[in-house]
Amino acid sequence: MTGDRVFLYDCTLRDGAQMQGVDFTAVDKAILAHELDRLGVDYVEGGWPGANPTDDAFFKDLPRLKRARIAAFGMTRRPGRSAANDPGLRAVVGTGAEAVCLVGKTWDFHVAVALGVSLEENLAMIADSVAFAGGGGREALFDAEHFFDGFKANRDFALACLRRAAEAGARWIVLCDTNGGTLPHEVAAIVAEAAGALPGAGLGIHCHNDTETGVASTLAAVVAGARMVQGTINGVGERCGNANLISIIPNLMLKMGLSTGLSAGDLTQLTHVSRVLDERLNRAPVRAAAFVGEAAFTHKGGLHVSAVEKDPRTYEHIRPDLVGNRRRIVVSDQAGRSNVLARLREIGIDVEADDPKIRSLLETVKAREFDGYAYDGAEASFELLARQAVAEVPEYFRLHSFRVIDERRWNARGELVTLSEATVKLEVRGQRFMSVAEGNGPVNALDEALRKVLIPVYPELADMQLVDYKVRILTPNEGTKAVTRVMIESADRDGETWSTVGVSTNVIDASYKALNDAITYGLYRRGAAP
Repeated sequence: MTGDRVFLYDCTLRDGAQMQGVDFTAVDKAILAHELDRLGVDYVEGGWPGANPTDDAFFKDLPRLKRARIAAFGMTRRPGRSAANDPGLRAVVGTGAEAVCLVGKTWDFHVAVALGVSLEENLAMIADSVAFAGGGGREALFDAEHFFDGFKANRDFALACLRRAAEAGARWIVLCDTNGGTLPHEVAAIVAEAAGALPGAGLGIHCHNDTETGVASTLAAVVAGARMVQGTINGVGERCGNANLISIIPNLMLKMGLSTGLSAGDLTQLTHVSRVLDERLNRAPVRAAAFVGEAAFTHKGGLHVSAVEKDPRTYEHIRPDLVGNRRRIVVSDQAGRSNVLARLREIGIDVEADDPKIRSLLETVKAREFDGYAYDGAEASFELLARQAVAEVPEYFRLHSFRVIDERRWNARGELVTLSEATVKLEVRGQRFMSVAEGNGPVNALDEALRKVLIPVYPELADMQLVDYKVRILTPNEGTKAVTRVMIESADRDGETWSTVGVSTNVIDASYKALNDAITYGLYRRGAAP
């Protein structure tokens, strides 16, 4: 292999959103972009400007990343237009994103049938578009759509498409197995031919998982010379998904000895990032997922446990903590301390490993997670729990009771409406208050009633707002008596966001717990006096 640095291009926010059941909000995209940036990927593809309101909202207010470059995705110019006069292309290059990734046809069959143009016109479309995208200091990337099928059908034309993109200034030329039908040995051979035909070009690989070989094909392409890898967190994507970066990254670093933008410390965040995505999608993590799944390093009683306790290498191919996971012995779980210590260091709490408070905190976390809490997607709630265990978090207010009433009726204009009213009784700085407020839902009404009392005392809360609210049923077999988990996303005027969680058999009670943490954390991070 030439060079040991592999660049990581995450397209979860665009290609991943094409999976059935995946629906990101602009807030989701911004939060995930920051998580990916902290992880250490090189590029975060934010979406397709002009394609939908969510992507437009994301690019209108681009998150400020520290390590990754945000890429805007689009397609080559339309036939019969210049690149500068194509509205779609102009929308993509005008976002302020540092990188622009354009997809273009490389299969002669698609050029003739889908575009209805000559092969030469398609080559001109690629060259014009890439050159236009690379203007103004932007980095241009070319996604060679259906490259492997195109190569098999017409090798010379497929390679000519790559050459035109390279000559026009594409920093990366990404070979796409768009329908996921090419097997790893074929990918390796074709990538090697492409590398030989375009010496010095930066080649990338983008595989789909329709044959369950997306990760294997990606790694085979890297062996053959690709130095950019495109994929998604947890392999989300249309049909059967994309190549899974959560598996690709540790294989590149731990198995193949290649470097990425991640340090060894960054790699320990892999499990966390995987679970954050699942929480934002409001779905349960895959227990048997490689590297990051709850079962990935779980051992039941018997010979395996005995062997692992003597030497973990017997049944574990890597140390779980390298990717932020942990060993679980089902009959006697002793793991977890190092994970808690690492999370404490992240939030600025430095304690000794043998501090008895750590054991107490660990047991509390385990008990709460057994009840349904999930702290990977609710960092603010975890921080409060941790600070309460090893330090001190002020009690800014104490709720004595709340009551929420919903009323569904016809209004004066003959419209059927549902209104919510919340009454709260709480104590703040030694004084008792009662407040009543209406809202467009029970959680909104509860929030408004609390704010009526708290904002005059803590004006810092005026800048805080709820930006997302998710509910997951944890025990669906219980029907209407099911245990419910509520995740709340909050933000302040500076664009900082934090997530909190609440669990209860009563959805309003769960919502209040998450809301309580959100308000408390907002006050604590502002240094408010109790």
